[in-house]
Amino acid sequence: VQLQASGGGLVQAGGSQRLSCVVYGLSLSDHVMGWFRQTRDKEREFVAAIDRSGSSTRYADFLKGRFTISRDNDENTVYLQMNSLKPEDTGVYYCAARYSRYVSLAVDTSSYADWGQGTQVTVSS
Repeated sequence: VQLQASGGGLVQAGGSQRLSCVVYGLSLSDHVMGWFRQTRDKEREFVAAIDRSGSSTRYADFLKGRFTISRDNDENTVYLQMNSLKPEDTGVYYCAARYSRYVSLAVDTSSYADWGQGTQVTVSS
């Protein structure tokens, strides 16, 4: 199983960025997917999750509607659209696949079995 995250880079505050996560080696439609991030001086934290069909999502409270998670099961890809970016959003963003037997939109890292390598997002002020 391999998860390849991409789309990170340098962006100015207030700008937008779209992250992608292509999944190899498993059927994406069998897995809840999540995005997490590790920002400066913090442990890895939950950002967003999406159910297997894409009809239900969950977000971290601090996002206040700025990010949107989506998925394309035919393309085995999960996305994270990030708008109104702030310098405090700077960090490494990871996609993760939940254990297939579970369907809840979990927020803890231990609930996810497979992880991508992360993509760096840097927001300048």
